[in-house]
Amino acid sequence: MTVLVTGGTGYLGSAVVQALVQKDEPVRCLIRKASPTTHLEGLKVEMAYGDICDARSIARALKGCDRVYHLAALYTNWLRRPGIMYQINEQGTRNVLSACRQAAVGKVVYCSSVAALGAHGQAPADENAGFNLMAARDHYYISKFRAEQVALQYAREGLPVVVVNPSVPVGPGDLGPTPSGALIISIIKGKLPAYVDGGINLIDRQDCARAIVAAMEKGRPGEKYILGNRNISVKAYFDLIVEQTGRGKSPFIKMPTWLAVLSGYGYQTLAWLTGKAPITSASWVRIGSHYSWWDSAKARRELNLGQTPIETSIRQAAEWFEQNGYLE
Repeated sequence: MTVLVTGGTGYLGSAVVQALVQKDEPVRCLIRKASPTTHLEGLKVEMAYGDICDARSIARALKGCDRVYHLAALYTNWLRRPGIMYQINEQGTRNVLSACRQAAVGKVVYCSSVAALGAHGQAPADENAGFNLMAARDHYYISKFRAEQVALQYAREGLPVVVVNPSVPVGPGDLGPTPSGALIISIIKGKLPAYVDGGINLIDRQDCARAIVAAMEKGRPGEKYILGNRNISVKAYFDLIVEQTGRGKSPFIKMPTWLAVLSGYGYQTLAWLTGKAPITSASWVRIGSHYSWWDSAKARRELNLGQTPIETSIRQAAEWFEQNGYLE
């Protein structure tokens, strides 16, 4: 039977679709008519037009499907109307899983994020970590936490849901670009004057996608799987981008968190005036001042999660940005 993918036109979702097509899986994508289909061109994929905020369109798309990958989400560091984040990430997830239950879908893989698990310092945390970033007041992080709680509730009620928690995917194909891709572009263009002390985890986009596909076959319902690879400080990451691309400028001024938060508000003010997404925001600075380091042993063991060197992923991302005019 056919597998339904939500968010299949997105950065990570399109990689999942490509991985499924390579396995000769019959794939249907639930997409909005306004969504760019660049990454789906030439693929044997059925399009079902709709929206995860429209329950009827989800029900229509599910007909004839026995498995679902739910990757549709809104990933941004700022919005004029942040309530949209909850409509899409939280309520949209509820809509998808409700429709899956009504259609008696055989299995669902829900793509959450390590954002839903908080940040727990330089001792890598695992899937048991609890969300601890409410004080940062970031709507993306909070909405992803709440959406994951929805997914886990459905799993407790009997819907076979597997939750995957990707860290920061890196690699080619970031059309948006996402905030993660925009950060790479900003470093290459030398647009960031300073940094804050903090740390992140990085994962190759293709490794992440293949593990999400593997979660359908091997993942245990009700379980969570962190999809990550390399833990690295923010400063070391910026240095690595410059080193691997041979261009750009890594910020060398370490800014106190309180001052960086003020600059985040400045970027937000500029975004209000221009309508363009800011380089960062006050809440993302608060988040970025934490160490969000993760242990992916469970996914490596059970989902055969790949560990492509992050240097390779960075080079491929930069080459793609160059070839597609993002670095002009």
